[in-house]
Amino acid sequence: MIDSALVGYVAAVSTTVAFVPQVARTWRTRSTGDISLNMYLLLVAGTALWLAYGLMTQAAPVIASNVVNICLQGSILYLKLRHG
Repeated sequence: MIDSALVGYVAAVSTTVAFVPQVARTWRTRSTGDISLNMYLLLVAGTALWLAYGLMTQAAPVIASNVVNICLQGSILYLKLRHG
């Protein structure tokens, strides 16, 4: 039987790593014209809520992935607001 925590960590790594190419490209090009500000505002807010949920339920995979996701998503949001 597969451990539920393992599934959580694999899901967390997968969804977190998915942001790395976008962050790298955005930092490299400083181009954010094709990125929706409203989408990233909602995404960061939703991720913060997932982090709060993870903290409330003490779900380590949810906490770990959302801390990293907020950093990655926040960096794109920062560049969008700065260079948008």
